[in-house]
Amino acid sequence: MPESTKGPTSYFPSIEAKYGHPIAHWQHLLREHRTQHPAARHMDLVTWLKSEHGLGHGHANALVAATLAEDEHA
Repeated sequence: MPESTKGPTSYFPSIEAKYGHPIAHWQHLLREHRTQHPAARHMDLVTWLKSEHGLGHGHANALVAATLAEDEHA
């Protein structure tokens, strides 16, 4: 039986289905925004995704958490 995805990445399939873009698209936007706004914190990024791109809070939070964690381990 396949192992279920846990944590922020468990939202990825529904994010792609609802907003019509792959996760890589959202991560690219987040990374680009962070380059332009290096002082932006987690909730600043969540608010930006919600206000500028219409994402729901849970989806935006999951994208930010996963992207920041990935970048921290890069």
